Amino acid sequence: MNKITNIFKILVGVVGTILFLRVFYTGDDVIEADASLQDSVLAPLMYVSYIILALGVVFTLLFSIKSLFTGDVVKTLISLGVFVVVLIISYAMANGVETPMRDGEILSESGSRWVGTGLNAFYILAVLAVGAMLVSSVKKLITR
Repeated sequence: MNKITNIFKILVGVVGTILFLRVFYTGDDVIEADASLQDSVLAPLMYVSYIILALGVVFTLLFSIKSLFTGDVVKTLISLGVFVVVLIISYAMANGVETPMRDGEILSESGSRWVGTGLNAFYILAVLAVGAMLVSSVKKLITR
């Protein structure tokens, strides 16, 4: 399996390099000027990128789901519970205000509140991650 994976990675790398060099040597001015050239030069590179992205998402989901069921279920549920608590706290901290957007439409109060929730959750999780790194570093310094 590992040999097949390595061959696939090398193949994708070579194809991606060839397609990138094709774009690079064609030049951005020429590509911007000719729509048919955009289709023939840029489209294959974009399709390879889409395929790689899709494979990455699929394998990430598969291995995540597999590890959920093969690992310690209690720790997984505790982590999921902590994440839900962070989202609830973030939602409670967020306020929603109708906001005009650049295209002339208006972001609803609910949409604004969910944007604020996402930002608050990011900030809380970032502070927790930095705190965990600091605690880990201090523990390592103390135990030496």
